[in-house]
Formats: sequence, structure tokens, C-alpha cells
Amino acid sequence: MNRLQRWCLLAGSVLTASLAQAQPLHSLEVIQRSAEAFVRSQLPKSSDNKYFLTAARLDARLRLAHCPVTPETFLQTPGALSAHTTVGVRCPALNPWTVYVQVALEQEVSVLVLRRALARRSRIDANDVELQTRRVAGIGSSFISDLTIAEGRRVRRALPVGAALTADMLATEVLIKRGQQVTLLAANATVQIRAQGQALADGAANERIRVQNVRSLKIVEGVIEDAGTVRVDL
Repeated sequence: MNRLQRWCLLAGSVLTASLAQAQPLHSLEVIQRSAEAFVRSQLPKSSDNKYFLTAARLDARLRLAHCPVTPETFLQTPGALSAHTTVGVRCPALNPWTVYVQVALEQEVSVLVLRRALARRSRIDANDVELQTRRVAGIGSSFISDLTIAEGRRVRRALPVGAALTADMLATEVLIKRGQQVTLLAANATVQIRAQGQALADGAANERIRVQNVRSLKIVEGVIEDAGTVRVDL
């Protein structure tokens, strides 16, 4: 190979490298914003809901060719949104690429907050809680804002002062216990029949339980009306 050929080969290599370096890159910030926009599009639509979305920063060393079309967005794991949702962003063009972005989701909600610490199985009183506006992780539908839902209920575990109440923190109040003697009530507009029964399971208000009639030994199913009455179909 003579000097001219070597020079042409070197010049070609430099030109190829320069063209590769000059290839436009897709903005990582745009990818992050696309992931946030996708999560926002999946949220319940209401003027009362305040959501806050924060996409994790992508590694600045990441080099992705500019996508000539709008990248596709999708959930990595199909299903409900969570406090940390992973969104896939995919370029379906000739030189495809896919990256995954984690998006943190928070919602501003009104929630009942404990004004004092409560021991396990303590009953909640109206003076124990106050309504506050909190920013909570995920979608705040499990948090309780209605005092009538919490008052009189017991907590499943010890809770510190300042704890925001959720439905899973509250134990269902058992009205009838297994083995308890109850009144079986069957009634319509004209007839009312009562019989003695024995509960075959624990149950709370409006729950269905199985009860055995103590005279006929027949097992029936009914709805708990109060601490000693189970209504059955006539």
C-alpha cells in the first residue's frame, strides 16, 4: 500500500468516526418527560385530584440515536399504577432502542391523622384524630378522610402519633362470635319468624355467616343485623 492509499484509508476512517459522532441523539430529558406523561394519562381524571410525578434521571452516559417518530410508552408490568411505576419507552424506527424509566407517584389527599399514639386493639375516638392534607405515595384511595368510617373501630396494631389512617389499619368489629347463641330472623311484609341458632363463624355487621338452627339442626346462611340477630331468607 503506497502513501496515497494509506492517506485515503486514514481520511475515510476519520470521516466515518466524525459522522458517527455527529449523529443526533435523543434527549434523555424528553424520554423522562414522556414516561411522566404516560403515567399521568393513566390516572383517574378529576379536578379534585392533585398528583405529583417524578421520573428517575437516566444515566447521562446513555447514547440513544434520535428517534424520527414519537417513541412508544408502555407499562413494564401491566396492571395498576403504584408508588414506583416502571415505564418502557421504545423507539420502533429502523435503529430501535428501548429504555425503562421509574416514575415516582404521589397524591395530595385529605386524611385522618392520629393526634396521639394508640396501642394495638385500641378503639378510635373522635378526639384521637384530625383531618390534614398530606402528600402520600401512590394513589391515596386507601386513606381514610371520613370520621364516621374510623370512629369506634379498633386498630390492628400499635400506631404512632401522626400516622395517617388507612383501611388496612382498622380491624373489623366482630359482632357475633363462633359458637354464640343468636336469633334467626326470617321476615317479609306480613310474616315474621324467629328461631334460636348457633353461629358457625365470627362475623361483623352486614356480613354473611352460617348458622345452625338448634332445633332442626339445619344449617342456613344469613346476614348479621346486630350483635345477636341474623336475618335469613324466608
